[in-house]
Amino acid sequence: MRLGLAASVLSLSWCVSTLQPAITQTTASSAAAAPAGTASSDATGSATGSAAGDAAAKHAKRTACLKNAKTKKLVGAEKTAFLKDCIAAP
Repeated sequence: MRLGLAASVLSLSWCVSTLQPAITQTTASSAAAAPAGTASSDATGSATGSAAGDAAAKHAKRTACLKNAKTKKLVGAEKTAFLKDCIAAP
């Protein structure tokens, strides 16, 4: 029993230590992302800022649609249909 617990703790700590650099890198890169609507280029010349801006715009639109659905007190299929139409609208 104790050996199994020790092995579990050891494997869990190994997973956390392995994932920590990836989590830190993701957090740092999202904090340093370009503001929406601006495009930055990396060494290869591709526009990475526009992709981040598009994702931010989609997130903002989805958040606004969810807020509107909550204000209208929509639930179930009505909420799903509303969100689908709202997010698809230009």
